[in-house]
Amino acid sequence: MSETPTTRETEAVPETEAVPQTEAVPGPDDATVVPEETPAVEEALTFDQPTGDAEPDEAPAVEQEARVEEAAAVEETAAVEETPAVEKAPAPAPAPRPHAGPRPPVRKVAPPKEVPMDPHDAAEAAQWGRVEEDGTVWVRESSGERVVGQFPDVEADEALAFYVRRFLDLVAQVKLFESRLAHISTREIDQTLKSLREQLAEPQAVGDLEGLRQRLALAEERAIERRSEIQAEREAAKAEAFAAREELVAAAEAIAGQDPRSTQWKHSSEELRRLLDAWKEAQKSGPRLDKPREDELWKRFSKARTTFDRHRRQWFADLDAAQDAAKKAKEALIARAEALSTSTDWGRTSGEYRELMAEWKAAGRARRSDDDALWERFRAAQQRFFDNRDSQNRIVDAEYGQNLEVKLAILTEAEALLPVRDVRAARATLRTLQDRWDAAGRVPRSEVSRVEGRMRAVEKAIKDVEDHEWRRSNPETKARVQGATSQLENAISALEDELAAAEAAGDAKTIAAAREALEARRAWLEQLQRSGD
Repeated sequence: MSETPTTRETEAVPETEAVPQTEAVPGPDDATVVPEETPAVEEALTFDQPTGDAEPDEAPAVEQEARVEEAAAVEETAAVEETPAVEKAPAPAPAPRPHAGPRPPVRKVAPPKEVPMDPHDAAEAAQWGRVEEDGTVWVRESSGERVVGQFPDVEADEALAFYVRRFLDLVAQVKLFESRLAHISTREIDQTLKSLREQLAEPQAVGDLEGLRQRLALAEERAIERRSEIQAEREAAKAEAFAAREELVAAAEAIAGQDPRSTQWKHSSEELRRLLDAWKEAQKSGPRLDKPREDELWKRFSKARTTFDRHRRQWFADLDAAQDAAKKAKEALIARAEALSTSTDWGRTSGEYRELMAEWKAAGRARRSDDDALWERFRAAQQRFFDNRDSQNRIVDAEYGQNLEVKLAILTEAEALLPVRDVRAARATLRTLQDRWDAAGRVPRSEVSRVEGRMRAVEKAIKDVEDHEWRRSNPETKARVQGATSQLENAISALEDELAAAEAAGDAKTIAAAREALEARRAWLEQLQRSGD
């Protein structure tokens, strides 16, 4: 066993600056233990929330803890080394106590700081250790006792408390792992388990280490179950993400499959951009899909975008060609319209302008800016012709005003013939009025329809009376009427005899049928007689 180191006066040097003065013994924890304030367990074990597969450059939580403890130890050791050492006479070494087997190298530590501990937990943990007179601390395990370190020049309870605190820290780390197990990733589970196994292999701590190892073993079993759950959740998330990506692909394919003739290109382009942004966001923040499946979906999505873009380019290329053709056709129509604008053949030219307008509508639309300018030129050519025609018509209408007065007087005489009482006299008078009507000449264009319509009404009324008289006096018609009248009279006589017989017999059904048939025949006969008259 190594010799007991000399110490400085505890009154002259603060407890936090006491440093063991022995050579380091190689081992799993070969650094001399320096008492320091135990960091909070929550700070020592930091876990990130599970976010899927961790990136390769993420630092494990256990490595972060090791770096924090190492930095704190280095800073405190440096502060102690700057304090002048106080020489002190060496103290006599106490006699060693016997123990089973060879004693391992003894670790010597400085007095620890006071750290609050749960008294009950500390008392239970302290039962698993003991302290020798020289400050050597032992822990009891199933394989026997094992030296965990040496804490000289302090009370036994204080030395034991330092290693109990370490045990309680390990317990807290295991508890924290158990509580965080449902919220961390598989990689963090593996890293934390590895760190805890290493720390519990031969920890420099006093407590129920076997019980803590068993508790860690149970936590490992739950970790295996949690890995399965995480894998299932990951597969479910992948399936959901795959379905969402498939919806994006199906929407893109539906847009690409639209009929170009009915596609709203601006709206569809914006919708495709929105789908692409959704794809990028899903790829960035969603679960990672299997590369073959993701590549297959992306090929479909990319093909849909390419197809849509090809259709859009082709549509607008065809539209440009159609608009150019429409522009050329309309320019040719404008040339013809401008050539006709000075014509004085009013009737024929008006018909040609109607044909030009039909051709203009059939030519289609040019570009908006071109189409508006072309229409203005076409309409200006038409307007010049119709303005000239209207000017000429006003001159003619002034000349035809007297003719209108004559025809209005003739209309008054013609309308006096109605209603027709003597069709022959009315027809003779109408012929005289028609001769005078033709001799009166043309009337203003705006009055033609009105006066012509009134004369046609008189002519039609007289003709209708003539037709009626002819039908009534036609010998063939008279013969047909007389024959039908005779047949109806015979039928009526027979029905009257049948009715009398039914009434005598008291047959109500036959009486009703005979009366109904008799009334119908009498009505037909009356109508036939009126038409004959």
